[in-house]
Amino acid sequence: MKEQRSSYTNKNRKKFNKILLLAIEAALICVIVAVYFIYMKNFYHKDGNSNTVKTGQNSSGKKGSSGKNTNVKGTPTPTPLTEEEKREKEAKELLEKANLSAMQYDYDKAITMVKGFDNYTQVKILTDALSGYEEKKSTLKRFGAYDSASQINHIFFHILVADDSKAFDGDYKQKGYNYYMTTISEFNAMLQQLYDQGYVLVKLHDVSKKGKGKDGSVSFEPGDIMLPPDKKPLVISQDDVNYYEYMTGDGFAKRIVLDKDNSPTTEMVMDDGSVSVGDYDMVPLLEKFIKEHPDFSYKGARAILALTGYEGALGYRTNDASSPTYKQDKESVKKIVKVMKERGWEFASHSYGHRNMEKATYNFIVKDTDRWEKEVGSLIGPTDILIFPFGIDIETTMGHYNSDKFKYLKKSGFDYFCGVFKEPWMQIKTDYVRMTRRPMDGQAMLEFPERLKDLFDLSKVIDPNRPKWEK
Repeated sequence: MKEQRSSYTNKNRKKFNKILLLAIEAALICVIVAVYFIYMKNFYHKDGNSNTVKTGQNSSGKKGSSGKNTNVKGTPTPTPLTEEEKREKEAKELLEKANLSAMQYDYDKAITMVKGFDNYTQVKILTDALSGYEEKKSTLKRFGAYDSASQINHIFFHILVADDSKAFDGDYKQKGYNYYMTTISEFNAMLQQLYDQGYVLVKLHDVSKKGKGKDGSVSFEPGDIMLPPDKKPLVISQDDVNYYEYMTGDGFAKRIVLDKDNSPTTEMVMDDGSVSVGDYDMVPLLEKFIKEHPDFSYKGARAILALTGYEGALGYRTNDASSPTYKQDKESVKKIVKVMKERGWEFASHSYGHRNMEKATYNFIVKDTDRWEKEVGSLIGPTDILIFPFGIDIETTMGHYNSDKFKYLKKSGFDYFCGVFKEPWMQIKTDYVRMTRRPMDGQAMLEFPERLKDLFDLSKVIDPNRPKWEK
């Protein structure tokens, strides 16, 4: 019996030892697994800043494909700002906006913004900025470096050549492009030289404006452009912003569009047929330049875009009611124009059919003007600027306009009339304004370079790929 009991006890002890060993192994496995998960949690969520996303999760913390809630836990809650810190943050944000206005010579707006901040006198960064604005404002001079509005230059371009290898490829259209067009590299070089010489972009309506006399009568008078004494106001415009069909495939933009940030830019069709959005014409290039050089723009001014109507507007064929995209195209133009006007762009009529308005009959002027208003004016809204086709004025008189053509155009709402001349010339009358423009095209640069020597060093402007001049 003793031997049997001893044998039974030994068996139980061995069985117990096995169970104990298995329990110890299980405990060790649990410890290892726990340590592993703690380590991985810290690896993925250290400081709450990791962008790593686990399977079944998305970066927003919402439910992923697994259907499980993926909100990241353990992210430290930001310490709420004190009232003093909030106020300081708001003051800095306000100051950024005010400084931009000041850089664009709108010191009154900057001053008003600062003074509109609650108890601004108790915020040092605001009072310091205010003193700076007022000091700089006191140094401004009407028309800056000029003595009168008549000295202000108004320069203009046509659609810019984005790919000169296509525009200047030796075909029958090369000569016309060489004559009338400017390349993107030339435009950029001109902008930089203008900026370096102290030119500042202004609106035509800043140059001369409507004023009221003591008797209540309305008349035009020189504007009140207030600039530092070394700055020179400048007006820029662009003709035929329609992107005509004949330009297709010749290295030009296709149309103006709004990018993902709702900023005006351009589309261009590439060699493989794809459409690229980018800086392929004056609008996005000028926008980019002003963003980099805010002080090139007086109170946010941009340029004037002059539109004909016989092939639509801004690259959209709004003249063709049979087009399947007709209604959509009209809405696109309206939307683009709205955004551009908010940014400081102005729009002008370049007539409907781009005909010589001096030679045209009165009846033709009436029909042409009415059609432009119906097809283009209805999309871009009212404009009082008329830029003459070919730069040819309706009259040769140096006195007051007196023709029936003028009377009809005036009745149609036009107050500003722009022709072309080799140098600045301006006429401000009680009921209208005439202002000449200077072309910045191939003919001006190659045939008449002396006419631009006051503005540019053409040796640093002319595109080396531009063809030699031939009349």
